Amino acid sequence: MNTPAFPIDPLLPQIRASLAAHPRLVLEAPPGAGKTTQVPPALLDAPWLDGRRIVMLEPRRVAARAAAHFMARQRGEAAGDTVGYRIRFENKVGPRTRIEVVTEGILTRMIQDDPTLEGVGALLFDEFHERHLAADLGLALALDVQSSLREDLRIVVMSATLDGERLAQFLDAPRLSSAGRSHPVQIGHYPARREETLEHQLRRAVEHALAAHPGDVLAFLPGQREIARADAALAASVAARGVDVLALHGELPVEQQSRVLQPDPDGRRRVVLATNVAESSVTLPGVRVVIDSGLAREPRYDPNSGFARLDVVAIAQASADQRAGRAGRVADGWAYRLWPQSQRLEPQRRPEMAQVELAGLALELAAWGDAGLRFLDPPPPGAMGAARELLLRLGALEPGAGAQPAITAFGRRMLALGTHPRLAAMLLAPRDAGERALACDLAALLEARDPLRSGGDALHARWQALAAFRAGRAPAEASRSALAALDQASKQWRRRLRVDASPPVSAPAHRLGDLLLHAFPDRIARQHSADPYRYQLANGRSAKLFDDSAVYGEPWLAISELRDDPRDARILRAAPLDSARLEREFPQRFVSEDRVVWDAGARAIAAVRERRFDRIVIDSRALARPDPARYADALVDAVRQLGLDALPWTPGLRQWRARVRCLREWMPELAQGEAPLPDLSDAALLERLDAWLKPALSGKSRLDALDEAAFGDALRSLCDWSWRQKLDALAPTRIVVPSGMERAIEYGYDDHADDGRGAAQAPVLAVKLQELFGLADTPRIGDGRVPLTLHLLSPAGRPLQVTQDLRGFWERTYPEVKKEMKGRYPKHPWPDDPWTAKATHRAKPRGT
Repeated sequence: MNTPAFPIDPLLPQIRASLAAHPRLVLEAPPGAGKTTQVPPALLDAPWLDGRRIVMLEPRRVAARAAAHFMARQRGEAAGDTVGYRIRFENKVGPRTRIEVVTEGILTRMIQDDPTLEGVGALLFDEFHERHLAADLGLALALDVQSSLREDLRIVVMSATLDGERLAQFLDAPRLSSAGRSHPVQIGHYPARREETLEHQLRRAVEHALAAHPGDVLAFLPGQREIARADAALAASVAARGVDVLALHGELPVEQQSRVLQPDPDGRRRVVLATNVAESSVTLPGVRVVIDSGLAREPRYDPNSGFARLDVVAIAQASADQRAGRAGRVADGWAYRLWPQSQRLEPQRRPEMAQVELAGLALELAAWGDAGLRFLDPPPPGAMGAARELLLRLGALEPGAGAQPAITAFGRRMLALGTHPRLAAMLLAPRDAGERALACDLAALLEARDPLRSGGDALHARWQALAAFRAGRAPAEASRSALAALDQASKQWRRRLRVDASPPVSAPAHRLGDLLLHAFPDRIARQHSADPYRYQLANGRSAKLFDDSAVYGEPWLAISELRDDPRDARILRAAPLDSARLEREFPQRFVSEDRVVWDAGARAIAAVRERRFDRIVIDSRALARPDPARYADALVDAVRQLGLDALPWTPGLRQWRARVRCLREWMPELAQGEAPLPDLSDAALLERLDAWLKPALSGKSRLDALDEAAFGDALRSLCDWSWRQKLDALAPTRIVVPSGMERAIEYGYDDHADDGRGAAQAPVLAVKLQELFGLADTPRIGDGRVPLTLHLLSPAGRPLQVTQDLRGFWERTYPEVKKEMKGRYPKHPWPDDPWTAKATHRAKPRGT
């Protein structure tokens, strides 16, 4: 094969030299530069590689396969010789292979199975700008391996549209940039007409492009469904022009993908309908026109199903630019965008880390044994917490000695399957071959789009349609192509799990539920005794069936899809289950215990004996003689439900709490160290109720039995004696004024200030003006940091002035106040010179 020149060729010596001097590199190269197919072979003879393998991560299966075949052809070999690839359910790697192109899950498994990466000298992360979760994890693992086990390992991150400077800083790596192969591309917008569907808008754009411009047309659509509709819409008009219409997406057979990636043998023009698989890493010859829908299917967490599902979303501007560039690879080109010119796109693609469910990531980190890996964008803590909670339910994790749960042996078996932990748990649960084959069917059904056009909430109906399809009698309301894809996916799972048995031709509905409960232990549900449409879930929530539900009347359900709604969650897909089998499978989750709880409706303690499955109450009976020792727990729960205002606060206690809170804000250093001034916010007090309030409630059966003195002692117990002394010194309750009298300081804390975070209010000293004669400056507290807000009062105790600047008041405002008040209060002193006058809290003596 004659290898053409690539724009990246002049940069290859610099790439080799950089990696000889530094173990990491960021390589920026636009589409068409040749980074995917030219960089790996250029490194094969590098001395530092020492005959070891190069593993290149390629996000998409089509691109991985195409890149490996192209590099192999360059060497006059077949894939599987020097250059090979590994993707899901397909392996073209031999004993002589030195360049392996792998997809994302494969790389993670390689590192987890062999952290030393024996025999591997370099890891290349191609198209890193796509920011797939598995690529972020793979890079984090690779960096950990490099820093702790393999200093000689080379890591190259290659990207077309990523912020290279940020990435280079994160990796502490050199950054090289390559020119691309690009000709000018004219951008035009081709917006939809009123109520026009996407496929008809696309047909108009394609017809215009074929008439106005030379070359092939590449149209970007979000997915297979839209490609099929566009193909149907184009069939008549394009066929008449002698133009071939081809599809390109990841689920196509290899032969059809290869056909698209080669020029037409008869020289006919082509219209290629592609997903974003054609956005990077694969080259389509002859394309001069790009038509861009501006849409893509990308993973988003679907709380209904508990999985990340592919949703149609608007692409980022970087993707739009990359797609348009496909029109300028061979000559001047044209790009038509099917959205209005006024529409603005997000500049960059958001990382999957921020928008998908993270159970798989949490399991990988538990297997690695180090949750402190370095990520370019760290996992969101809330999503990680929810993921670990699910894994504990699935039996993949168990509470560890440290802060993080530890992976179980079952969790490691789940991880080896390379699928979502929910599906892995279900696939590993069956004990006989027939059930394992049925579990493979279920896994295929849960991962795929709905094969039934008629809807409904019975998962069994979908499985029956699949069984009928296998028997040659698919129901009319089902999509044959969707059922064929399901059948193929199930076969692949059976092959992966080495299941020799075929799926059953028939099965009762509860057999599906008996398997499904292993994937959705949090969504096992029991029918409510008072409302047959409502179900209580194992996670403590409840949900309702639709009025026309096909599973109405079932006492127990395993729910695979659930629409969360603030008013009422709805069951979208479910299967009945056998409660006897549930008890056999999970006996440890059935518990009987006596509970003393707070009944919010009766505002009293209730004592019951309950039998539960997780948080589903199966049976509850009142107890005549509950254990008094458990009353305190119930009363603490009452405070959690009712709030802190249910406690017997006195004005003095509220002031004491405000002083502590204000002082923490005025003097932040007091909130640091081994024994800090305690946090007395609502959230902190509620979180620590068991520590400070529960002892005070011991032996009490009513909340109002807690008196003010006992409550005050409990609250003050949060501050030890030394802090109480410091509090009196730094935030005193009273202050001596020049008249010799003690006057109270009032403290306040506004919980709703500062955007809801709360803020200390200025401390207030209310005092008659005459008591401050002779005092030049405003008194201060908090080690001199906080001025008091003075409420200067008339002899009758009415406010005359509010100020934190006493000196300024004497100089500027007092003369006016004296002139007005002297006639109104003649029995009280109003000296011309307040600076030297004697302070007093009394009226003038008689006769003066």
